[in-house]
Amino acid sequence: MKSVAELLNNITPDIYQNLMRSIELGKWPAGDKLSAEQKQLCLQAIIAYEKKYLPPEQHTGYIQTKKHTHCGSETGEVTIGTDNSTDKTGTDDIRPLNFK
Repeated sequence: MKSVAELLNNITPDIYQNLMRSIELGKWPAGDKLSAEQKQLCLQAIIAYEKKYLPPEQHTGYIQTKKHTHCGSETGEVTIGTDNSTDKTGTDDIRPLNFK
């Protein structure tokens, strides 16, 4: 093979699974330990394969984001420094805590 791109294009699903397993276990299928450089190269090949053939949800390290509201807000907006509750004393001033 003449280039890295050609090498990556020849990764089959079986090779991909073997690379994943090798990274998970830290050793090749034959039992030899992966060096730091081999781990790095395997991860690069895995990421390149996933980008080309798998949907984003199946990529290594994918974190699904969820729509959510902040503190019960209907719009999802965050308001800082406001308090919509009513003060029982009828005052809105802030008082320091007194520690004894």
